[in-house]
Amino acid sequence: MSNLSDRVSYLKGLAEGLKLDTEKNEGKLIEKILELLDDMSKELASLREDQDDLSSYVEAIDNDLGDLEDVVLGDENEDEDAEDGEDEDDNLVEYTCPHCGEEMTFEVDSFDFDEDYLCPNCHQPLFPETPDEDDEK
Repeated sequence: MSNLSDRVSYLKGLAEGLKLDTEKNEGKLIEKILELLDDMSKELASLREDQDDLSSYVEAIDNDLGDLEDVVLGDENEDEDAEDGEDEDDNLVEYTCPHCGEEMTFEVDSFDFDEDYLCPNCHQPLFPETPDEDDEK
């Protein structure tokens, strides 16, 4: 904006060099136009400073918001991952087939005790009924 102020100052210098008669209408008009241009260039310079300050402020807010998101969402995601990991470990049971030794994993929550599970490797019952269980039925 200083270029604009410099240009207005140059025009004022030219007007002074012409030795305009400020008592005549044309001289008064040019003098008032130059004053207006000077005021406008100062106002634009002030607006530019305000705009620069606001831009810096918005950038700082944006950075702070990004940090806040990292803290809030980062902790939330870490908590979910930790909960998921704990739930999965607590919810899983490893079992070895009594016939072929194949190892497998079952989810406790979805395990149905009434279902007859077969080994995916040897296709034998994983939980064969014992004679005591037959007697109870």
